Amino acid sequence: MSLDLLDQIRSSCARVAQNARHVRLEYDSLRKLAGDLSRKHTSPTVLDPAHHFSGSDADTLAFILTLDAINFGSGWFPHLHKPDGLSGYFTISTALTRHFHESGPWMAEALAELDATRCHETFAQPQTSEIEELMLLFARALNHLGRFLLDGYGGRFEGPIEAAAGSAANLVRILGEMPLYQDVARYDDFEVFFYKRAQLTAADLSAAFGARGPGRFDDLDRLTLFADNLVPHVLRCEGVLSYDEGLAARIDREDLIEPGSPEEIEIRALGVHAVERLVAEIKAAGGSTTAQELDYRLWSWGQSPSIKSRPRHRTRCTYY
Repeated sequence: MSLDLLDQIRSSCARVAQNARHVRLEYDSLRKLAGDLSRKHTSPTVLDPAHHFSGSDADTLAFILTLDAINFGSGWFPHLHKPDGLSGYFTISTALTRHFHESGPWMAEALAELDATRCHETFAQPQTSEIEELMLLFARALNHLGRFLLDGYGGRFEGPIEAAAGSAANLVRILGEMPLYQDVARYDDFEVFFYKRAQLTAADLSAAFGARGPGRFDDLDRLTLFADNLVPHVLRCEGVLSYDEGLAARIDREDLIEPGSPEEIEIRALGVHAVERLVAEIKAAGGSTTAQELDYRLWSWGQSPSIKSRPRHRTRCTYY
């Protein structure tokens, strides 16, 4: 029987972990972290209303699909204008929230025609060369979303959710039809699957709707880590991931890591695999958790000043 997309993510990332040359999983530290996570109280996954729009079901759904269409750019974030000390992600989500409150959602027709100038205005970003590059990619991603909705679902944001029929795995596959969602890399002689933003969309919908209506997915517990540059950084800070001397030096110098390079793939894949091992350790000790829950907890840890102050890998791509 062939593997579905979520199984392919797990198996391909485990295969990278077996063959990795630049990143290593430290099992003693992993077991310690599993114990620490087991002892700490888990809060429900929620979206901070200060940074995430909430309105009618239709508008909230439009917000989540629009936000996650442009939920990337961490390699450019050091150049963003960030008001009030916000992170790069919260800078974008807060600006989009403001737009939804003031003007409502962009409909599919508007998304299909949006340009970089409008993105600069909406996200209040300067027209520097680095930010222009990111705004052009934001415009392309939003154009893709608009055309995807128009061509396949009559312009309705509800369309892909209805087509997923309560399955997060189905939604990941459906969103993966858009070019900038096709989060697949080649490592040695095999493909490695991540689909970070497509998976995150299902999780965000669940959080936004309290796992009801457009946010009800019967298989949400099958999602993996949403492989970005922050959770692997948290795992490195906790001693769970270690990097070879050359890679560590490049990251600490804040050099850009090439997208699709062995080093970049290993960082993301071993992040996914480490979280799978954390889930297994916690369950073996009698606890209960999911990769999605650990992603949220570790990502939230990554907002602490002690972790944010240390350089993490930066890659310019449309996946995270």
